[in-house]
Amino acid sequence: MSSKTNLWRGLVCLVVILGAAAVALTMSPNLGLDLRGGTQITLEAKSTDRVKADAEATDRAVEVLRGRVDGLGVSEPTLARSGENRIIVELPNVQDPTKAAEVIGQTASLEFREVKAPATEETKPAEGEVVLPDESGQPLLLAPVAFDGNGISDAEAAMPQNSIGDWVVNVEFNGTGRDPWRNLVTSACQNTAAGNRIAIVLDNKVISSPGIVDDLCRSGGGASTSITGDFKQAEAKDLALLIKAGALPVPVEIIDQRTVGPTLGKAAIEDSKTASIIGLLLTGLFIIFIYRLTGVMATIALTVYALISYGALVLLGATLTLPGLAGFVLAIGLAIDANVLVYERAREEYHENPKAGLLSALSTGFSKAWSAIIDSNVTTVLAAVLLFFLSAGPVKGFGITLTIGVIASMFSALVVARWLTEWLVKRKWVRTHPQASGIGGISSLRHWLNEHGPYLVRRAGLWVVASLGVATIMIGGILVKGLDLGVEFAGGRQLEYSTAKPITPDAARDAVTGAGFSEAVVQSSSGDGGENISVRLPKISEAEAEKVRASIAEVGGETVQVRSDTIDPTLGKELRNKALLAFLIAVAAQMAYLAWRFRWTWAAAAIVSMASVVLAVVGIFAWWDKPIDGVFLAAILSIIGLSVNDSIVVLDRIRERTRNANIPLREMVNEAILSTLPRTVNTAMGATFILAALMVLGGDSLRDFSIAVLLGLLFGHFSTVFTAATLGLLLEEKWPYNPDRDPRHKADPYSHILDGRGLPDEGAVV
Repeated sequence: MSSKTNLWRGLVCLVVILGAAAVALTMSPNLGLDLRGGTQITLEAKSTDRVKADAEATDRAVEVLRGRVDGLGVSEPTLARSGENRIIVELPNVQDPTKAAEVIGQTASLEFREVKAPATEETKPAEGEVVLPDESGQPLLLAPVAFDGNGISDAEAAMPQNSIGDWVVNVEFNGTGRDPWRNLVTSACQNTAAGNRIAIVLDNKVISSPGIVDDLCRSGGGASTSITGDFKQAEAKDLALLIKAGALPVPVEIIDQRTVGPTLGKAAIEDSKTASIIGLLLTGLFIIFIYRLTGVMATIALTVYALISYGALVLLGATLTLPGLAGFVLAIGLAIDANVLVYERAREEYHENPKAGLLSALSTGFSKAWSAIIDSNVTTVLAAVLLFFLSAGPVKGFGITLTIGVIASMFSALVVARWLTEWLVKRKWVRTHPQASGIGGISSLRHWLNEHGPYLVRRAGLWVVASLGVATIMIGGILVKGLDLGVEFAGGRQLEYSTAKPITPDAARDAVTGAGFSEAVVQSSSGDGGENISVRLPKISEAEAEKVRASIAEVGGETVQVRSDTIDPTLGKELRNKALLAFLIAVAAQMAYLAWRFRWTWAAAAIVSMASVVLAVVGIFAWWDKPIDGVFLAAILSIIGLSVNDSIVVLDRIRERTRNANIPLREMVNEAILSTLPRTVNTAMGATFILAALMVLGGDSLRDFSIAVLLGLLFGHFSTVFTAATLGLLLEEKWPYNPDRDPRHKADPYSHILDGRGLPDEGAVV
């Protein structure tokens, strides 16, 4: 690698690091309801002559409101139906709750009508016609509705060319609205007596009644138009948001608006911070202990990864919740995986040819680890992007966070760590003391595996049968014990109490937890009635509700229940269906990619392995009566990525060994498993330090998250060996690989990066 290339790599690193540091130091993150609190708005749906405000109509209104909340730039909101016709909306970190309430509460009944004629007091509209004043107050007789907001596909605020200060709303029509729009334009163009005008009506108010220009008459309407009305920028943006989100199926009225405190106490937040710092320090020390000086460079690169990821999240305005931060911290520990892959490959190269030197071994390590790194990250980003575009709510947020993490991880490992380690191994003292570098020879574990490693795939069929047995036990747990679904999935109850003497949410939380309700979400609630205590629980009886009230009375004196609302799942049916569909499509896309990169046999085995890991964790939580809530969902999404990546590392070694057709398939698979085992152990240990710290020191809020991911990590490693590798082996023996039918005629599409000696081609970019 030329010094000029390394210089450019260093300059890129410095620019990115300085940019991320500037963002981190000058911008504040948006914190979720659990860390900072926010605004809670209660809406009540109202019946009309056309539609009844029942549970079905209110559920549809919830989904429309969810789109409006996303448009406000609020991520990680909470929306749920309460009772038959009420909606509770919680918005984290909202700066202007009054404006938010106005926007999300509007009915936004958008109509397009033809202006038939000016109206007078004697004008009597026919059926479907209305008389409304235009923008200047002139009464107009309007024809029946040509079409409504359902015919619109998109709307955005814009400033026309050669315009100063005035904004418009550009509207695009979908398949439902295009023909009615053309018919409306044609009819208005023929009505010269009314000035060839149409009226755009929002909530029975004419917001714009433009005359159709000649060009539009000649074109027949087209597929888009612009709404004018002397709008200011903020007005145009609000209108575009309402039009794009769609009309509410029923009118809603704001019946309560209040601020709420964080759902987590100060002690829990501080404990989580402490646990994260301790876990990261232990991970760094472990990596330095294993890889010595190159481990120091990897730890520095890990710090850069954390800075870049945090800066990107803050810059994009992502809302950080405690589970999200826990996942972020976990991702830091797992980002070391790429470095571990490279260093283990470099150790192998140096062990086989020490005379070539450390730099050659390191460069070849990067080259040979490239295919595994690119495949694991492509599959992860593929799933993340699909989750972002196809789902909604917290799953959508997880998609963007995961994408940022993967990109930052690759930059950290392949650019920052490479720049630092190549600089390191060029130092004279390091070259003369190769053992101190951390890659100057294989580890004792690797040496033992090479000399005495077990023949793990001797009974491949037995391991598959054992995996099926474990799956049966876990399914039994789900069927026999059932799943303890949290409020997000099963709904629950929200109670509010006033106390004789002021108490802190922490004190109330301790009291409620002590009464046996550890899953309760306790926070302050400030409205017109003063400062109260709000408690959210899964579905409970009246006797249990009284027990909650009595526990708070022990610390707050005389306590009165002032509010009791039933709450439907905050992850509603439509949201869950979108998330499930996005997940299935993401898995199918991952399998298609893996089939292209490895063959369908190995791809199917990797997906089955991943599914078995998820099933195992869900089954154990069922047997233990652990809650299945939003935190658990975050853990499962993390486990999916870990499991697929783990399988890819082993499959990459199998693919590499297929170049040597003289090695029997079972021996080849066994060697691949054993050669990647040190990487598996080191990566797992790095993540385990963080998870153990979060589990022991992070408090109740993160304990279940840590337990779930630890189980996923453990099952994932076993499943890679005893499900992915063995099942893939059996499928390959049943349907063996035929290179003559492979249009690529090579096992690895990236193999052109390496020449016959295993070294980078002179012109290859590695």
